[in-house]
Amino acid sequence: MDWSLLIIFALIAGELGLAVFPRWHADWHPALIWTTALAAALAFFASILAHELSHAIVANARGIPVRAITLFLFGGIAHLEAEPDSPKSEFLVAIVGPLTSLVIGLSATFAALWLAGDPLRAAAASGDLEATHAALTLIGPGATLLLWLGPINVLLALFNVIPGFPLDGGRVLRSILWAITGNLRKATRWASRVGQLFAWTLMAFGVIELFAGALISGLWLLLIGWFLNNAARASYQYLLVREGLEDVPISRVMRSSLARVNPGLSVEQFIRDYALPSEQLTFPVESTDGRLLGLVSLEQIGNLHKTSWANTPVAEIMLPAEKLSTLPATAEAGRALKQLMRGEVDPLVVSDGDHLLGLVSRSDLLRWLNVHERAEFTGS
Repeated sequence: MDWSLLIIFALIAGELGLAVFPRWHADWHPALIWTTALAAALAFFASILAHELSHAIVANARGIPVRAITLFLFGGIAHLEAEPDSPKSEFLVAIVGPLTSLVIGLSATFAALWLAGDPLRAAAASGDLEATHAALTLIGPGATLLLWLGPINVLLALFNVIPGFPLDGGRVLRSILWAITGNLRKATRWASRVGQLFAWTLMAFGVIELFAGALISGLWLLLIGWFLNNAARASYQYLLVREGLEDVPISRVMRSSLARVNPGLSVEQFIRDYALPSEQLTFPVESTDGRLLGLVSLEQIGNLHKTSWANTPVAEIMLPAEKLSTLPATAEAGRALKQLMRGEVDPLVVSDGDHLLGLVSRSDLLRWLNVHERAEFTGS
């Protein structure tokens, strides 16, 4: 769970507790209003989790492992270990999320109408707003929660099927374009452009809302549009990077000319003789027989007080070998990218058993791509 989820939880619960439910039930005690509001906010995030779980279940069924599910300010995301390998898999993984939200929304709405009884159903069917509001004041907490939760999930489903990459609808669009063109890069580029167009449209409406005096909704539209625009651009750039690193041996990307330190070296000596004079950021710590014991950098010094530098060996502050992420010498650079995108320790260790061959970081991958692209441009 991302900390930003607490912000949206507070906003939703606050809106329900201060505005929506008091308007529906003016006679309710504040404790009942806030209990229902908090329960509704929790139910909403449970429905988002169900949305993301549906993506994960279908992805697993299609042979795509799921690393984690994260809920954050703008909803949730299922972190797939790999991209779908076919348009069909892309379509199925993407479409199941909005369908899940739609099922939850319709089920909650029908359950609310059933719990509310005949007065609300009759008033809603007649289209009489005054009668509907009067009937609304008579329903209980459970029906109130469901009557808010249902339409919100239907709206969530509709929002997600908008063909703006990387929303679910944008991924559905990409799967269709991929099936038509047979070219994932072209399909991603077009879907990303549609996503950016949608994002800029949202931001334009946000500006209009601001000028109309609707500060909260205007800022919200601007924030969502900004997020989607960045996500659409980043998704396409990630594809280009991933394709650029395919079939590239890790030996062409890694740094193998590395200064190495022994575990008994003091932190003071490490800083004076290695860290400060060198452009190298991370240093392997090796035993006398060449076994990798860990990695050390200025980051590991952390809160160690300067008075302790002379008496503290680097072995005490290093990141030990068992906590490092490794790659075999036969790996490709694309695999390094996947591991780093999963949040594994940066840099990765390229090793042959216990012996270090080199290190590879995000900056190494990007530097190789940059040099490679320049070389291709010059050669053409």
